[in-house]
Amino acid sequence: MTIPEIDIGKTRNKKIGHGSLRRRMRISPSAGISIFVVVLVMIAAVAAPLIAPFPPNQQHIELRLRPPSWLPKGAPGYFLGTDTLGRDIFSRILYGARISLIVGISSILIAGSIGVVLGLVAGFFQGFADSILSTIADIQQSIPFIALLIALAAVMGPSLQNVILILGVTGWVVYYRVMRADTLSIRKRTYVEASRALGANNGGIIIKHVFPNSLASIIVIGTLLMASVITGEAGLSFLGLGIPPSIPTWGNMIADGREYLQDAWWLSVFPGLAISITVLGVNLIGDWLRDLLDPRYYS
Repeated sequence: MTIPEIDIGKTRNKKIGHGSLRRRMRISPSAGISIFVVVLVMIAAVAAPLIAPFPPNQQHIELRLRPPSWLPKGAPGYFLGTDTLGRDIFSRILYGARISLIVGISSILIAGSIGVVLGLVAGFFQGFADSILSTIADIQQSIPFIALLIALAAVMGPSLQNVILILGVTGWVVYYRVMRADTLSIRKRTYVEASRALGANNGGIIIKHVFPNSLASIIVIGTLLMASVITGEAGLSFLGLGIPPSIPTWGNMIADGREYLQDAWWLSVFPGLAISITVLGVNLIGDWLRDLLDPRYYS
């Protein structure tokens, strides 16, 4: 007597509907705070022209290196102080959030698209394509990530488009390996073989069965790697290889303030806090999504 294979998708949905997912969707205090912080950063980035009290590059030389307004000798109206050219730190942080989100989301979409497509091809068709792609992935992973970023940025030059392209092209390997492993597993399932027996072609199997069953893993990977992309952009900008200095970014702001840490600590501390809080929030949301979407937690 043969035991029919249970459709994982239906079983997962059934278990989710009877309490397991309800328990997982109970957001912990850390995840709730993280979601609030990330949403707040997104709102601040989108509404920066409305929220910022000053244009990000507006200079007031007479107010240069003034501390935050809530400290002695602080300039009224400059909540987080001013930089070496008298520009408002708070306004520049708000506009810097826009750059971080643009770079993060765009790079994740590029890297994810490349990695998912190549992972599907390697895992589903295997053979020569799998060998070549896996070798390329091994070679890229053997090179330190930051060294690869610096080398490509030095060759291509500093610009927003180049930073997005560099971070997108260098980040595909993780998606590739996850997608390849999921594809190798899913292509052997009974419902895939049944679809093939009923006349489904390879494209239909990939679209209807392989990709949907791997989507949860891709979402989690993308969320977790977005934090790395944000710090990667900040690192390149700090080294002068990322976004041009005329565009306010958190990395550029930290680089501008590194020579004034003793006398004007606010130049680097507040952008550094913005990076740390945003990255921590994104990482905690990724951990929560991993627990939520992992079927092992539904049993």
